[in-house]
Amino acid sequence: MKTRITYWKETDGKYLGYLNDYPNHWTQGEDLEDLEAHLRDLLETFSSEAIPGIRREAELEVA
Repeated sequence: MKTRITYWKETDGKYLGYLNDYPNHWTQGEDLEDLEAHLRDLLETFSSEAIPGIRREAELEVA
């Protein structure tokens, strides 16, 4: 399974990022590998639908 992420490096050297499907929920890591681990944890948590109020993005097919 793959998912798209957005990330960037801050001036203090830490990485910030989010899952593109959940852009309101950012996380950070000491380096890119650490950030990716946190993003994997978020994806697992959000996919379980155990947390109410998580906004999702989806495509709607019309005609």
